[in-house]
Order: sequence, then structure tokens, then C-alpha cells
Amino acid sequence: MTTRQPKHHAHLGRAAAQIFAANERMNQILIEHLDPAAWKAQPPGKVRSIAAIFTHMHNVRTKWIRLTASHPKVPRQLDRAHCTPRQARAGLAQSAARCMEMLAEALGDSGGRIAKFRRDGWGSPWPVGVEMLCYMLAHEAHHRGQVCMLAHQLGFPLPIKVTSGIWNWEKLWRECGLPGGPGGDS
Repeated sequence: MTTRQPKHHAHLGRAAAQIFAANERMNQILIEHLDPAAWKAQPPGKVRSIAAIFTHMHNVRTKWIRLTASHPKVPRQLDRAHCTPRQARAGLAQSAARCMEMLAEALGDSGGRIAKFRRDGWGSPWPVGVEMLCYMLAHEAHHRGQVCMLAHQLGFPLPIKVTSGIWNWEKLWRECGLPGGPGGDS
């Protein structure tokens, strides 16, 4: 039987923040390269538009911050019906910065100010751990997949340079101004 180590290390908190920065860079790249007509195009059926997906991602982040680490300033939510790509990029950048602070504090040597990850009001809180980061990344990766698929289905496919570029972590790391690269010294 394995037990969770109660003490987290500053390196883990710093690495989690850097990983989330690369995650955010992927979002920014997609929005930068989306055809403007794809932004508000409404898919058939009860499917979110690309604008609604990105605003949802930001708004969920604000909920994580508010429920988990209310001491950082919580960014204001975005209105999916009126949000522009520029507003989404700015909002996502702001909420990513707060999530990075939250992760660094939760998984670093912060003295325990953040003890639980609350992903929603209906779910049981989780003890702080790498599961928190994994959940956050999985949520965003799921929605990026939706965006890429919807853009293609709506007739606005993203260039292969973009869809393959979000997998180039060394380049993402450099674009975020992060030293050392993934797995390297930070």
C-alpha cells in the first residue's frame, strides 16, 4: 500500500506552474490561428461554439481559483455570447497566471495555505497533490481537442503546423520564457 507524502517540494510547485504555462501557450496558439469566422460559427445540435468552449475554460478556471485559493484575485468571468478572441486571450492569460500561482503554492513549500483542491461545488474536495494538476490539464486538453475537431468540421481546419506545434513542448517552453525545457533544470 502506498501513502501520500505530506510534504511537497518547491520544485514540484514550480514545475506545475511551468507546465500550466505551456498548457496555456497551447490555448493561445489555437486562438491566434483560428479563422475569425470559426470563432462564432454555431455547430449543429446542442454543441458549444468555439467561443463558448474557450470562455468555458476560463470560467472554470475562475471557479477553481475561487473555491481552492480565494486569496489571489479571481479574474472576472467571460460572457460566451459576446466574447471576442482578443477578450478570450486576455482572460485566459489572466486566469492562467492565477492558476499558476495556485499550483505553485499548493504543490510547493507554502506552509499549507492551500490544503484542498475544489474543482466544483458539487464534488468532494481532493487533498492537494499532482492529481490537481492532472485534472486541470485533462480538462483543458479535452476542450482543445473539441476546438480542433469543430474548426475542421465547420470548414475552418487549423494548419498542420499549428495542430502539430502544440505538441512541441521544447518550443512551447521557450515561447513561455521558461529555462531548461521540460524535465530540465528550472
